[in-house]
Amino acid sequence: MPLRQPRPDVTKLLIAWGQGDQSALEQLAPIVHDQLHRTARGRMAGERQGHSLQATALVNEVYVRLIQGRSVNWQNRAHFLAVAARLMRRILVDFARARRYQKRGAGGIRVTLADDLALADEPGRDLVALHEALETLARHDERKSRVIEMRFFGGLTVEETAEALHVSPDTVKRDWKLAKAWLLRELRQ
Repeated sequence: MPLRQPRPDVTKLLIAWGQGDQSALEQLAPIVHDQLHRTARGRMAGERQGHSLQATALVNEVYVRLIQGRSVNWQNRAHFLAVAARLMRRILVDFARARRYQKRGAGGIRVTLADDLALADEPGRDLVALHEALETLARHDERKSRVIEMRFFGGLTVEETAEALHVSPDTVKRDWKLAKAWLLRELRQ
């Protein structure tokens, strides 16, 4: 049985990439690709059959925007994934808005909050409405909005979110719970 090669340290690769080392990006891409692709598939799972934006295209667009942001001073893997989550959110919202304008309100991207946000028996919600609710939440409590963004759009764990926000995992859990309840109320209105 062949020995497994240890995975390179993502934080070291991010720092090297930020300092101009292209080989670091080549090593980094496959490491984060799987997580980004799983997250993108999760975001796209509630879509209608034949939806024109596919998970792979979403991941590719995130990569393109991340590469353009090479001057970012990457702190660690959680920071990278938090930025990727924000980019994924922007891409999905931009796509949903474009579809909404093309269809005059019909056919917008739908997301199911039931699985990711544990909002029992809630039907799929419009991504643009979720984005607008998160914008409103951010005006009241930026951190809670970021927690939802990182966990829902980025697929970050509680621990990764805590690391990215420099708070404890218990704080993330509290923020997650309160923000979910707040979003449910907002989206029902």
